[in-house]
Amino acid sequence: MKLRKELWFGFSLMVAIVIPLIVLMPWSNLTNGHLGLMMLALICVGIMLGFPTAFTLMGMGVFFAWLSYRSVDPATADRKVLDLFVQRTYGVMSNDVLIAIPLFLFMGYLVERAQLIDRLFRSLHLAAARVPGALAVATIVTCAIFATATGIVGAVVTLMGLLAFPAMLKAGYNVKVAAGAVTAGGCLGILIPPSVLLIVYGAVAGVSVVQLYAGAFLPGLMLAGLYIGYIIVLAKLKPDLMPPLREEDRRVELPPWAQILAQQGSNALTGLWRALVASRGVAKRTVLAQLFVTLVPALFIAALLGVTYRVTTAPEVEASTAGLIEVGGLIAAPEPEREASTGLIGAQEPEEKEPPAEGAKTGEGAKEPGGAPVVKKETAETPAAASEFQRLPVPVWLWIVLGIGIGAVAVIYWLWNWERLEVFKMLLSSFFPLALMIVAVLGSIVFGLATPSEAAAVGGFGGFVLAGVYRFVAYWREGESAGKDTGKAIWSTVKELGVIVKESSFLTAKTSAMVCWLFVGSGIFSAAFALLGGQDVIEKWVLSLDMTPVQFMILAQFIIFILGWPLEWTEIIIIFMPIFLPLLPHFHIDPLFFGLLVALNLQTAFLSPPVAMAAFYLKGVSPPHVTLNAIFAGMMPFMGIQVIALVLLYKFPQIGLWLPSVVYSR
Repeated sequence: MKLRKELWFGFSLMVAIVIPLIVLMPWSNLTNGHLGLMMLALICVGIMLGFPTAFTLMGMGVFFAWLSYRSVDPATADRKVLDLFVQRTYGVMSNDVLIAIPLFLFMGYLVERAQLIDRLFRSLHLAAARVPGALAVATIVTCAIFATATGIVGAVVTLMGLLAFPAMLKAGYNVKVAAGAVTAGGCLGILIPPSVLLIVYGAVAGVSVVQLYAGAFLPGLMLAGLYIGYIIVLAKLKPDLMPPLREEDRRVELPPWAQILAQQGSNALTGLWRALVASRGVAKRTVLAQLFVTLVPALFIAALLGVTYRVTTAPEVEASTAGLIEVGGLIAAPEPEREASTGLIGAQEPEEKEPPAEGAKTGEGAKEPGGAPVVKKETAETPAAASEFQRLPVPVWLWIVLGIGIGAVAVIYWLWNWERLEVFKMLLSSFFPLALMIVAVLGSIVFGLATPSEAAAVGGFGGFVLAGVYRFVAYWREGESAGKDTGKAIWSTVKELGVIVKESSFLTAKTSAMVCWLFVGSGIFSAAFALLGGQDVIEKWVLSLDMTPVQFMILAQFIIFILGWPLEWTEIIIIFMPIFLPLLPHFHIDPLFFGLLVALNLQTAFLSPPVAMAAFYLKGVSPPHVTLNAIFAGMMPFMGIQVIALVLLYKFPQIGLWLPSVVYSR
């Protein structure tokens, strides 16, 4: 019988784990620590054999926890193991952080079924038509945007495999390059918020999910930018791998009113202005609407510059701490001071001594005829109050940004022809509603306006609205062309929306149950591992190596990188993160920064054979002539880019820590 290469690889890994375990284990003098290491090795073998991860963790955890309790008190071992199982399960059920997982999943599945991804990809590839490797660039950008809206890798890879992969093959793209762009772009969902991986890591490590989301923004954009840069350079150096689009694929069909106005000139802004001033055979209402759409980029840039100006020049307001008492300060104060502060009955009021007025020093009268003291506080505080609301001076960099913004507006409208106006309208109808929902959800999380669970609930409702609106628009256009009324479009939308909600709810429940059972299994497994002393054995071994923080970081990331080949990210986060996390304080490593490195590193878990789930997702929707080996080969350069991004993040940690430090003053 001939085995496939991936099976050979898997069996080789299992042999590499089992043989050293048999040879090096002191079978005549086994301690609990050795049992812990044996449990860790057996769980890896069991997962690679295909047993369900959650129940394998629970089974191993219960058995080895029973061995640990039995070594201390055999009479109570059974009861203690059952108590441990119940406590860990209840701990998962009462974890508020995990509520965000089903809500974000529900939002993602709804957006996936809203059928706007095809319009988004079409508009993006037309917008980037003159860029080398335009289809691959549009694929990466679409994947990044869609990943931000869903965070579900399987959904993004499958949809782009059905939409972008055939388009790239039809345009003559190399199979390996096309497969690499789809799989690598689809995996951005585990790094760019709202990433389920970051929620799971935050729950395991006790790190704020909000700060993880803020920290993952720039690394995710950096990785997507590296992908795009690689594609553009490769298309320039080897144009036969990614031929430029044909002229008919770049052409955008103009509506009748645009064809009339295009005869007067190629620039859309000047043409619409002339049509507004003097009648050109197009209705004024149409011209006004199109002129407003044309001015949207300028209005957006102006609003962005205005907000930047207000934030930058806002006056600094110092909070007054007068009258505030430090926690415990009143209790720890001396008795007379405490009585005076609390106004106890019988305490003598201290005499108030007024400081001498300036007028007394200069010989001026300090009292009015009525004897009341003159209070010059108002006149003294008036300049201070005025200066409090005086804006800060405009910094030099803001003038530079203003010049760049004005230059961008000038370039945009210099190149603003009728085809680009139509492409921009396609972007308005496909990208901007999705972007608005993304900004509302993630912005409210990052700036502290809502918890991840609350924002995810709003995002789920937003996904429901998007799905309903886009389905209604599609049915309304079909009915308008067929002469049907709007009522039938509404009824068809309601029926399909019911199916969409049903399917999304089922998939959400299925995925959420898997994640929650993983947490239950992980809790029992990690408790058994700690009871057996496995964590102490590993910690003593690592500390005995006397490594520097840099060496420990390299070792940890290398182990995670290797584990990503046979295991999925869920198993790595659930099983191995509790082993690394207790070592971080010894090496003075921030758990937030370590989590960002892990999230970037685990991109490889979806791209590395033999358990490269992104490759299997793509293979399931690919034409028959696309082999799994070709997909694997196409993913390898992008794995190299991920390693480069990992090195950049480590060398320049502010890429991930700058936004949390600005927003949360870390």
